[in-house]
Amino acid sequence: MDYVKLEQQYGAHNYKPLPVVLVKGEGVYVWDNRGKRYIDMMSAYSAVSLGHSHPKIVDVLIEQAKTLNIVSRAYYTDKLGPFLKRICEVTGQDMALPMNTGAEAVETALKAARKWGHKVKGIADNKAEIIACEGNFHGRTIAIVGMSSEPQYKDGFGPFPEGLKRIPYGDAAALEKAITPNTAAFLVEPIQGEAGINVPPVGYLKHCAEICKKHNVLLICDEVQTGLGRTGKLFAYQYENIQPDGLILGKALGGGILPVSMFLAKKEVMNVFTPGDHGSTFGGNALSSAVGLAAIDAILEEKLSERSAELGHHFAEELRKIKHPAIVEIRGFGLFIGIEINPDYCTARDICLKLLEVGLLSKETHDTVVRLAPPLVITKEQIEAALTMIRTVFTKIPATVSA
Repeated sequence: MDYVKLEQQYGAHNYKPLPVVLVKGEGVYVWDNRGKRYIDMMSAYSAVSLGHSHPKIVDVLIEQAKTLNIVSRAYYTDKLGPFLKRICEVTGQDMALPMNTGAEAVETALKAARKWGHKVKGIADNKAEIIACEGNFHGRTIAIVGMSSEPQYKDGFGPFPEGLKRIPYGDAAALEKAITPNTAAFLVEPIQGEAGINVPPVGYLKHCAEICKKHNVLLICDEVQTGLGRTGKLFAYQYENIQPDGLILGKALGGGILPVSMFLAKKEVMNVFTPGDHGSTFGGNALSSAVGLAAIDAILEEKLSERSAELGHHFAEELRKIKHPAIVEIRGFGLFIGIEINPDYCTARDICLKLLEVGLLSKETHDTVVRLAPPLVITKEQIEAALTMIRTVFTKIPATVSA
């Protein structure tokens, strides 16, 4: 059966996958329909931080699936409360609102920030503003793409909601300049993922936190991709020793098996919600709650943040030893690494296609960056195998620019 043809014929063309059909996954490996094995260096954009088919998560999934799955939030269950308690303890936040996808959690944060701005801060009705950054990626909904600086994400999808502003990323002075009496929140990724693993200057987030506190503006960190160990800390904002007013989690929270997301905040923010204000039929269901709790426990018990820090440092240092004029920069934290490619030599997709040939799965972002973000359960030996593949690929890239 031609699976690629089926997807192309019956599926909307909103993705451009690499030409491989995956049928099995285990740990850091995936296999295609021809039996070839690959090292997964994508982790489904950090959703598979625990690796494919993690035994503990699978066992919890099966047991809970045989017991209780979906009853909606019209009733209490014995799984949601313990899950919420655990995630609040781990993050230091007061309360949590469970959703499914990262985009839903971001939308929840936007609604919370606006209502807090109107009901608590005293901003006039329908005047609350949210500030985001150039190069941001917070999801794909109408409101969220209205904040985007990427033309393709917005083309043809307007009109967009008002009250959404953008400032340069990594520029704390620009944040303070953009704040007005109507500013409710600053939404920021501690490290920008989709933009190309962009790391802000040291001290940026701490300075932003001070500015937000000074002006009574909520600091909301989107850690859908960077959270839960990806960058070498449990949360990337911990590098700056701050505590955001709101936190958005997703991807890895589902253990690589289910979509599970969360908006967490202090009580003053979360208490703006009353019954009927916001909800989700599937958000916080018993199955997702059981899996999410198991995922958090596994990340902590297996010390995956520490593993990410140690192996990520080694990985990046070895990548920097690859001397090729096509490589502009290696950047990132932990196992969240981007290779910036000089387009005069090749595109990032060219590199990803050549990596595919030698047995490594990655994906380009914006044509110029190769993303390397393997499952956090990866071993040093597997990192070395990946490095051998990457070195092999760059030996095949001409070291001169063609006329």
